[in-house]
Amino acid sequence: MADQRVAAETTGRNVAGEVPEDEPDAVTDDVTVHDDDVELERTIGLVGGLAIGIGTMIGAGIFVFPGLAASNAGPAAALSFAIGGVIALLVALPTSELATAMPRSGGGYYFISRGMGTAYGAIVGLGLWLGLVFASAFYLVGLGHYATAVFAEVGIALSFDPVIAIGLLFGAGLTALSIGGTENTAKLQNGVVGILLVVLTAFLSYGVLDAVGVFGEGAVPETFFSQGYFPVLTTAALVFTSYLGFAQVATVAGEIKQPSRNLPLAMVGSVLVVTAFYVVTIFVATSAFGADRLGTFGETAMVEVAREFLGLPGAVAILVAGLLATFSSANASILSASRAVYALSRDALLPRRASEINLRYGTPHVALLAAGGPILVLVATGQVELLAEVASFLHLIMYGLICVAMIVLRRRDPDWYDPSYRMPGYPALPAVGALASFGLIAFMQPASIAIGVAVMVVSYLWYRYYAGDVTLKGAIRQ
Repeated sequence: MADQRVAAETTGRNVAGEVPEDEPDAVTDDVTVHDDDVELERTIGLVGGLAIGIGTMIGAGIFVFPGLAASNAGPAAALSFAIGGVIALLVALPTSELATAMPRSGGGYYFISRGMGTAYGAIVGLGLWLGLVFASAFYLVGLGHYATAVFAEVGIALSFDPVIAIGLLFGAGLTALSIGGTENTAKLQNGVVGILLVVLTAFLSYGVLDAVGVFGEGAVPETFFSQGYFPVLTTAALVFTSYLGFAQVATVAGEIKQPSRNLPLAMVGSVLVVTAFYVVTIFVATSAFGADRLGTFGETAMVEVAREFLGLPGAVAILVAGLLATFSSANASILSASRAVYALSRDALLPRRASEINLRYGTPHVALLAAGGPILVLVATGQVELLAEVASFLHLIMYGLICVAMIVLRRRDPDWYDPSYRMPGYPALPAVGALASFGLIAFMQPASIAIGVAVMVVSYLWYRYYAGDVTLKGAIRQ
């Protein structure tokens, strides 16, 4: 077996003659220090980390997917969401360990590049950027559907379908907001998620009591696997986009206060909270109408569920909550996509200019524009399910490799790998997490897999052309 060791320093140049930035001199609970200057100030606390995770995940799973999921899998769509939650938890645990060892912006890209090598990191990093771009576009299209439903509810007739235009408008606005400061974005996220959780808890509590017959006659039981068993897995692959939020906490790890404590709590906590909300939501929604009828309502199915329970006030409340949820999902995803670009640029895998920090606002403004621009292009397509599955594919590849990277680092135990949190169940649980992540891809649509594979191939070719000689500090050398 070839001798393996950890590289002592970064080496190589990209085609522009740029070398990777040096690793930070120090990481404290408040800042990441580089050459006596603050790289990115840590302004996001535990509540902010949970808000990023919960706010991103709770949007699509509750306000966009119930109708689509029920149409595909029937009442067993609840099991589809539960499967997604278990896989997410299996990945959140090793991600938490890696994040406390390497609390830097870039998340999965940073972990994999330092644990498995620069080539793997480049494929994952570029895929993470584009995966978050696809996810952000998906959320913004969902936001457009909810805003359009608001217009219909209040009797405003438009001569055109405003879904795409609204998505484009909010995409541009959220990008500009993120450029204006991470702290502003985090405060907005905290407020939106707080209101959202209050509304959803009240609504779902009423819905559960109605379904079991406390308020009404109770729901008529349906055959749980009414569409068969296989659709449960294909639906799990579709709705897995709903579970991308915990990884986005890791993507902004360089801006999380007290990372050794807050990163694991934010990631694992957000998965547990959101999985419970998803399963209850599908139970309540299918109890109200039955899975077949629920599927006919499309992306705004939950509005009709609320109208069934509480009349017009309920429909309005869920419309507002849907707007807040899709808004928060898009907000967090744009922020995270920009941090992936920022990390790639610092490592010389993208042009150095992409990691420039705006002196006035302290944000990577070029990276934010590199995220926001492609998002607007994808929003214009309006392809909800395709956008969701491509995002899921790219993230599942990253999740599987995160689990592998943690196993690799535990086995090789380099001097610099010193996580303050170590996940239980090693090596069985991370191995199962990797297999489950890769296995779920087999149940996706061929078109989604083809686009995802194309993104990975292009990412690798870019790496070979632009930065094939670059070796990153901490990457394993053969």
